[in-house]
Amino acid sequence: MIQASGEAQPVVALFVSDVHLHEGIPRTTDAFLRFLDGPALHASHVYLLGDIFEYWAGDDDIDGGYNAGIVAALRRLSDSGVKLYWMAGNRDFLVGEEFAYRAGMTLLGDPTVVEHAGLRIVLAHGDAACTDDTDYMRFRAQVRDPSWQQRFLAMPLAERKAIIDGMRDGSRQAQRQKTMDIMDVNAGAIDALFASSGATVLVHGHTHRPAVHEGRGVVRHVLPDWDCDGAIPRGGWLALREDGVFVRVGVEG
Repeated sequence: MIQASGEAQPVVALFVSDVHLHEGIPRTTDAFLRFLDGPALHASHVYLLGDIFEYWAGDDDIDGGYNAGIVAALRRLSDSGVKLYWMAGNRDFLVGEEFAYRAGMTLLGDPTVVEHAGLRIVLAHGDAACTDDTDYMRFRAQVRDPSWQQRFLAMPLAERKAIIDGMRDGSRQAQRQKTMDIMDVNAGAIDALFASSGATVLVHGHTHRPAVHEGRGVVRHVLPDWDCDGAIPRGGWLALREDGVFVRVGVEG
């Protein structure tokens, strides 16, 4: 069940990341669909900030049963008048123009600066700031290269999915050898992002370490990851009210 935030002020924007949707997590999927068909309808803008899918093999996979249902739910939201935005994560960076068209959403670069409720906010997925994880940064540079993506997307869909499965296995094994600090954002990279954007608020996900960090006139909001299929359900989103106040809202499985 989705918990209501209880705020009386109109909601200007909602921010979500790291749902990691796939067919094997039915309760998490249901919770996300309830979010799209419920709370999200009452916001002016909804920002999906990466890793909404556990993986995305290419826009030619839209018409599969599970993926088609998610796209249809996103389209219902955008057709209702809510402005819907998508930023690529490290799992779903292959989402493209066809997906955006079918879902009725706008693709954003990483990072992107927006202004709401009198605030200048920089949005990011968060992985680009994990500069201490040098192995991951090399991998990120490779798979974000347009030439690599063009070659990869030219492969048959089944072959792409097999390669992605191998990448996911390799990623899980590599993470076992790394400390949480290495996989977290680098303080210098965060400072540079604030400086280059001129923003006073940063919203990002990726790290699965939800928190609010304040200092030197800036605030960093880290979004939660979602898992309603485990023993202790977790997940949620960040709401920005018209008065400039941020409210965290949680989910239950």
